[in-house]
Amino acid sequence: MERCGWVNQDELYIKYHDEEWGRPVHDDMLLFEYLNLEGAQAGLSWYTILKKRENYRVAFDGFDPEKIVTYDQEKIDELMQNKGIVRNRLKIHAVITNAKAYFKVAEEFGSFSTYIWSFVDGTPVKNHFQCLSEVPASTDISNRMSRDLKKRGFKFVGSTICYAFMQATGMVNDHLVTCCCYENKPKRQAALNFNPVQENKKI
Repeated sequence: MERCGWVNQDELYIKYHDEEWGRPVHDDMLLFEYLNLEGAQAGLSWYTILKKRENYRVAFDGFDPEKIVTYDQEKIDELMQNKGIVRNRLKIHAVITNAKAYFKVAEEFGSFSTYIWSFVDGTPVKNHFQCLSEVPASTDISNRMSRDLKKRGFKFVGSTICYAFMQATGMVNDHLVTCCCYENKPKRQAALNFNPVQENKKI
């Protein structure tokens, strides 16, 4: 079974590639989770966040924006002591800031999903790349998404982060044409957004 070239023999990578990466996500809370975990990954390797994914979900109450917007200094201090996540104060504050921005977007567009998917007119972009070197780290669409998210108050949403988010949530299908997952099935499990082509991303 042929897969994208970034997949090694680690079952963790294989499962992620086969079951999650590139499959469309329309659930608001999952999209919010992916956006924040992608931000948490900024400057770090994907594997660092992958190992901590479940810890993040517990620490941030399942990435429920309604709970996150209530976080006070005591909660922030608690998160800073949590060895199960990346203890970066800016990134922790960013999740809270993003939760507030999330509600404004959802109110304006009806849902966070409607807003996010509007950048691709509601339809996944299906690329036809033959090799990994053809896969971009960012695009005009991710540039536009980044600018708009920043304008709306979101943090840790640079263009490279946004494109990795788009890849992970199926807004763009960047499986190579030779990959067994090139023709994605509609159903997917919760996943962490990840750009395997460029693990160390710029903010």
